[in-house]
Amino acid sequence: MPPTVVITGRPNVGKSTLFNRLAGRRAALVADTPGVTRDRKETEARLRGRTVRLIDTAGLEEAPPETLAGRLHAGAAAAVAQADLVVFVIDARDGMTPADRHFARWLRRQDRPVLLVANKAEGRLSNSAVLEGFELGLGDPVAVSAEHGEGIADLMLEIADRLPSDDAAAEGEAAERPLRLAVVGRPNAGKSTLINRLLGEERMITGPEPGLTRDAISVPLHDAEGHPIELVDTAGLRRRARVESLLEKMSVSAAIEALKMAEVVALMVDATEGLHDQDLQIARLIDREGRASVIALNKWDAVTDRSAARRALHDRLEASLAQMKGIEVVPLSALTGAGVERLLPAVRRAHAVWNTRLPTAALNRWFEQALTRHPPPLVDGRRLRLRYITQPKARPPTFLAFGTRAERIPEDYQRYLTNSLRETFSLPGTPIRLQLRGTKNPYVTD
Repeated sequence: MPPTVVITGRPNVGKSTLFNRLAGRRAALVADTPGVTRDRKETEARLRGRTVRLIDTAGLEEAPPETLAGRLHAGAAAAVAQADLVVFVIDARDGMTPADRHFARWLRRQDRPVLLVANKAEGRLSNSAVLEGFELGLGDPVAVSAEHGEGIADLMLEIADRLPSDDAAAEGEAAERPLRLAVVGRPNAGKSTLINRLLGEERMITGPEPGLTRDAISVPLHDAEGHPIELVDTAGLRRRARVESLLEKMSVSAAIEALKMAEVVALMVDATEGLHDQDLQIARLIDREGRASVIALNKWDAVTDRSAARRALHDRLEASLAQMKGIEVVPLSALTGAGVERLLPAVRRAHAVWNTRLPTAALNRWFEQALTRHPPPLVDGRRLRLRYITQPKARPPTFLAFGTRAERIPEDYQRYLTNSLRETFSLPGTPIRLQLRGTKNPYVTD
């Protein structure tokens, strides 16, 4: 029997939508009406290499046992009792409700592992509600939008990491989870040629015609040290205005979905053309999705003035991609194989930085020094006081700073803190998330 993952929460927080997203198909009926789900819905799903038994439950409501709501609560409680992991869903748009707090206390008494998920977190306004999830005492909330597919890859990874180890991993050679690497770029940048070179065979169709790759194709690979990699070739990404046919729209959609599901993204850039505006757009998408990344500078053998090409690339990155400062660039030729052997080690380094967790003590020593060196600015004539910082999660490194009116810190000061973090703790190239949360004044009543 595969491990059981039970999705629960109050009505209309998006449990069934999340169930369908994790299952990879429309397995449960969904509608914008509370109480659609009544009976428990079960299906098998594959999450980051693990087969799980996924259960969708009715919304949790406190009611007498003889009522319909009471019977639905009993059914959900029975599912929770047999769960290997409970996914407790809250609504990031609505914010924390008394019902959420009540059922969080109830879950803590059930002696089951719980993963807190803040759904409908696709907008900036939902950020405060996500941070409120820390109050529930159920660990770090995972922000997702089940409807739009945002954050689902991170959620799948969190679920897989928290499940009990499977029997296959206990036998002899432990089953190492493959690193998921997506290769993206503009059409005809040499993505499929690079995949073939890494595999050592003509696995992908290649040629001078742009757009040969249509779907996102996944193939297994082992690097020089024997570590598994899931390699994903994608269709070329053009500017949206140039995408006209339905087939190309579907190809672009598959490529973006592969990027979202990846852990590391290799951005293929044509060295003979330099860093194109569309390359920068793709890089910003990688940063927005919080993926680790490297730049594969392809067709390097065709560049005559390499020093000038390096300077031009460096200047363009500094000017237009400051949020990914220090991203590693690997010059190579997918056609001849020159330099290709340096790509996967660079991918592993980017992946390691992306997974970085910093000790809280060292983090707060840096924080104190950074505030002393450059104090927070005045806002409305008053000094903003930042008190301490912690790292709730990695993948990418995410930091949460607390202080009086911290949420009003200007963006340029946030950039100062982010850049100082990157330089002090050697976090080159990876996206860094800095979240700010104001502390409540105990002498001010609502």
